Amino acid sequence: MEKTNVETLYEWLDQTTELIQHHVNEPYLESLSYTMEIVFSQEVPVDIDESLSTKLKQALDELTIDAYSSEEKRKANQLAIIKGMTGSTQQQHLMTPETVSLMIGYLAGKLLSDKTDPVRVFDPAGGTGNLITAVLNQLVQEKEAFASEVDSTLIQLAVWNANLQKINIEFFHQDSLRPFLLDPVDLVVADLPVGYYPDDLRANEFKLKANEGHSYAHHLFIEQSLNYTIAGGYLLFVVPEFLFDSDQSDQLQQFIHEHAHMVGVLRLPDTAFKSEKHQKSILILQKKGHHTHSPKQPLLVKMPSFTNTNAMGDILGQINNWFQTYKKELSSNE
Repeated sequence: MEKTNVETLYEWLDQTTELIQHHVNEPYLESLSYTMEIVFSQEVPVDIDESLSTKLKQALDELTIDAYSSEEKRKANQLAIIKGMTGSTQQQHLMTPETVSLMIGYLAGKLLSDKTDPVRVFDPAGGTGNLITAVLNQLVQEKEAFASEVDSTLIQLAVWNANLQKINIEFFHQDSLRPFLLDPVDLVVADLPVGYYPDDLRANEFKLKANEGHSYAHHLFIEQSLNYTIAGGYLLFVVPEFLFDSDQSDQLQQFIHEHAHMVGVLRLPDTAFKSEKHQKSILILQKKGHHTHSPKQPLLVKMPSFTNTNAMGDILGQINNWFQTYKKELSSNE
């Protein structure tokens, strides 16, 4: 079978990364970042071993990067990053599944379909930049994009990922629960980090801080995201299935009720995740404003397996119908 462009580019990235890894004895993800930098600059740095330099120049001559679309570059990068993360013991080195990223991009397009001005998008848990670039590639409007990531390896990969796709994203290399120099945005997308936030002093600044012990990072991320969203703006979160069943969930539900409208919850298929304990949903919120209203009927969906094309077609038809009703409600309330 003939290889797809994504497969061809992935193989090039993988082979070149392994070549670098063999010579410099660095982990795969760090070597991949180096590969992406070379592809973007289209030149090999002068300060490297002559033998490696010759091989890299030869590899570059074999690659015509402009022949690939942004989505092909993103998917090839994603495959290489997944390979580097395989077997990783670090929870933050896990990527949002491709089908989930595309679903969030689809929902973002529906939510912002009436907006003609440039759209401001922010991912406070940016990781390798795969989720935000997947969303940006699906939005038809002009975009301003921002992402934050504390992990130095992941943010390096995110920067080169965006550069290779020629997507302009302003990155913040910081703890995402600290203040940002950022004006409020129209849309927040995030695959929320799940677990406890270790900085109790900083957590004390949040309304969703725990009464005792460490606060939940995923709760604080929701509050932080609402702080940087305009009134009437939307938030799309990948959340753990147990979000509203935990010991601090009453506090979270009350906070969301005060500050946002619950637009919908899409329970993702079991097949999208390794095990039941990793099961997740997509939570859709709208930040409250003077002219905003809760939908008469929130979008509540249990997604079928993404490989079941008939069932997916039926569900997407129902979601499209729901959005038509929701948009009519919004326009009649203006």
